[in-house]
Amino acid sequence: MDHEDGGYALLDAGDLRRLERFGDHILDRPAPGAREARRSPAVAWAAADARYERDPGASNGRWAPAHGLPPSWTATFEGLRMELRPTPAGQVGLFPEHAPVARWAAGEAEAIQHARGRPATVLNLFAYTGLASLVLARAGARVVHVDASRPTVAWARRNAAVAGLADRPIRWLVEDATRFVAREARRGRLYDGVVLDPPTYGHGPGGGTWRLADDLEPLVRQIAPLLTPELWFLACTAHATALQPDDLAGIVGAALGWAAGTPRVMELGIEAESGTRLAAGWAALAMSGRGEAHA
Repeated sequence: MDHEDGGYALLDAGDLRRLERFGDHILDRPAPGAREARRSPAVAWAAADARYERDPGASNGRWAPAHGLPPSWTATFEGLRMELRPTPAGQVGLFPEHAPVARWAAGEAEAIQHARGRPATVLNLFAYTGLASLVLARAGARVVHVDASRPTVAWARRNAAVAGLADRPIRWLVEDATRFVAREARRGRLYDGVVLDPPTYGHGPGGGTWRLADDLEPLVRQIAPLLTPELWFLACTAHATALQPDDLAGIVGAALGWAAGTPRVMELGIEAESGTRLAAGWAALAMSGRGEAHA
């Protein structure tokens, strides 16, 4: 891997774009939530190492210049070194806006460990390249990491090695989330916590499709029996264009039932160095046994 360096910063956002520094590299990428005008001068945006443009009507796009970025590099985020790569979909392997959710889940896992006298077991669905899994494992949790993409799970395992957490108790599974949850329910498996970051729309193994608005509530209903009695937590994220915050909290709360109370809604946003704020979606945080979800 090339170019090992520091962390992450959102430099500016606006006009449906985001300007970010990941380690040594500055990237200019689309940002549907960045609807205000840019605050940084044009020269700052022009200094980006690469700009991603999505082809009209296509799911993928291209980075320009084509060789503006190395095949891979590392950056430190949440105290963890992670491998980054420019992908055809415009991602680099890290969603910085999800850090507060990972921290909240890790705090809940630590509280459960203290209360139960054993490590918390946490299921991470749609787990991508492993940020939440690694934050949880670092906090002492036993993690089951599930993603439908074999290359992405391999990427997450490399991240564990890069972060020095390869020896932590993480099960790496290439599985469709809905099918895996159904099998775990039949097996009678229980988890102290569940973290899920479902896409707005996607394709699963075997050609199946996933639509957040239609499929989230049935999935959370399937998850509910997997949660340990009396003491558990669940965090579910949604991108800005998928669901309104009250709708997300309503779906999660209804699917979990009365024991969840009213899930707290956390805005997923990042403050830019320029002073603007990038809206990036919402998270519903539910827990049982200790009252309303806390920060």
